[in-house]
Amino acid sequence: MPRPKKSTASAATTPTSPEQVLTALQLLNESQELSILKLSEPISTTPTDPYRTQSRTSDASNSSLDAPTPASLEADLVHYRELFAKLRFSYVEQVTKEKFIRAIVGDPPLIVSPQENVELEAQNAEAKAELKALKTNVVDMVKDLERRGAQLAKRYEGVKLETAKLEELPEKIRGLEEKVAALRSENEGRLNADNPDMNLPLARTAELVNEKKRTMADLDRQLEQLQNQVPRKKKELDRLQTELAPLETKRATSTTAAKEAKRRKEAALGGVEDDLEERGRWYRAAEAGLKQMLEI
Repeated sequence: MPRPKKSTASAATTPTSPEQVLTALQLLNESQELSILKLSEPISTTPTDPYRTQSRTSDASNSSLDAPTPASLEADLVHYRELFAKLRFSYVEQVTKEKFIRAIVGDPPLIVSPQENVELEAQNAEAKAELKALKTNVVDMVKDLERRGAQLAKRYEGVKLETAKLEELPEKIRGLEEKVAALRSENEGRLNADNPDMNLPLARTAELVNEKKRTMADLDRQLEQLQNQVPRKKKELDRLQTELAPLETKRATSTTAAKEAKRRKEAALGGVEDDLEERGRWYRAAEAGLKQMLEI
C-alpha cells in the first residue's frame, strides 16, 4: 500500500525573508493582544457574556480597572484580602454565637463531654494541618506563577526589542545591497596591473595571507634567535679587542724599529750590512706573521 504524501503547506507558508517574518510577527501581535485588564479577568469570562461584562463595568469596586496598572492591581488584591479576612472572622464569630445560644436554649440542652472536646480538637488539628498544607501549596503555586510571569515578561520585552530591530533590518539590507551594486559597477572591468595579487579570488587571497603570516612568524622567530645571540657576540667581541690591543702595540713597535733600521742602513758607508739589517728582516717576518694571524 503506498504511503500518503506529506503536506507541504506548512513549508510553503514558512516565512523566509525579513519582510515576511516581520509581517507574521505583526499579525501575531494583532491577534494576541496582551493587557493587564484581560489577564486579570477570570478564565471562564468571555467577551460574548453580556451579564458578566455588565456586572464588571457597573461594579464600583472595579473603578481602578479603568486604567489598570500592576501597582493598582496589587493594591486591590491586598484590599480584598483584608476584606475577606474580616468577613471570615465575622462569619466564624456569628456561627459560634449561634451554636452557643442554641446549645443553651435547646430542650434538652446540649451537653458536650470532655471526650467529645478531645475528639473535636483532634479533628480540628487534622483540618488545620490539611489547611496549612493547602496554603503552602498555594503559596508555592503563586511563587511559581510569579516566576513564570517574570520570565514571560522578560521574553516578551526581548521579542519586542528584536521586532524593533527586525523592522530596521530590511532598510539596512537594501542600503548595503545598493552599496555593493555601486562598488561592483565602479570596479567592473578594472584590473590592477601593478599588483596582480589584488585581483585574486577570495580563496586564493586567504591562502596568500596565511602564507605571508607563516613567513612573518618564521622571520620573527629568526629575529628572536639573533637577538638572543647578541649578548654572547658582544662578549666575544670585547675579548677579541682585548687580545688585539697588545698585538697592535707590538706591531707599531716593530714597524718603527724596521723604519729605523732601514734609515740606518741607507746612511751606512759603503753599503756594509750590519746586524740591524738582520734584525729588520726578523721584524718584517714577525710583522707578516702577525698580519696573517690577525687577518689585517
